Amino acid sequence: EVRVVESGGGLVQAGGSLTLSCASSAFSFDDFAVGWYRQAPGKEREVISCLSNSDGRTNYAPAVEGRFTISRDNAKGTVRLQMNNLRPEDTAVYYCAVDLGHHCSGLGSWGQGTQVTVSS
Repeated sequence: EVRVVESGGGLVQAGGSLTLSCASSAFSFDDFAVGWYRQAPGKEREVISCLSNSDGRTNYAPAVEGRFTISRDNAKGTVRLQMNNLRPEDTAVYYCAVDLGHHCSGLGSWGQGTQVTVSS
């Protein structure tokens, strides 16, 4: 069973920054993909970023590109989502999901989510 745990959410003012971390037992493998998703109240869950560990490729949803950065923190054995210039519309529960393979399919293992609240 693949375990996934997110951390780092909280309350921040608009324009501020937060860093989310994702830890998983799957990170001991070479082939995995990590996706960050979010779900705002009354809205569907959306994928906002994906990292493919095998080739290092990353991609971002247009709403966050240029403000968010996904990366692997080898020292801590985690995958981070650095979120800068946060906006009130970024308020959501953020989830990390890990797939064994090359792509963020959303069909792998999910964490419990962490709340991010951005005040105006």
